[in-house]
Amino acid sequence: MASFEEREKGFGAKYKNDQDKVFKITARRNKLLGLWAAGQLGLTGGEAEAYAKEVVVADFQKPGSEDVIEKVVADFKARGIAVEAHKVRHEMQKFAVEAEAQINAS
Repeated sequence: MASFEEREKGFGAKYKNDQDKVFKITARRNKLLGLWAAGQLGLTGGEAEAYAKEVVVADFQKPGSEDVIEKVVADFKARGIAVEAHKVRHEMQKFAVEAEAQINAS
């Protein structure tokens, strides 16, 4: 019986670690996307970092990634920059791969 309970705890710990990793990868992906978007918007230094944080926080608005995409597209539109949502999604996918590599390396 103790073996079963230990195994159950082990699976619980693995699940928690996996969820933490997914959260970190998503947050890093959004930060990288935010930094990319900031560059497109002409923001640098502290302004770029602040904008990237806004993009990370935007992900907490709704489930999924659409809230982030909507924010970035709206910010581009507000600055008169024509960017389609599919372009932002494409960049997001690239940054997801980069974010996962960064998190796995740390």
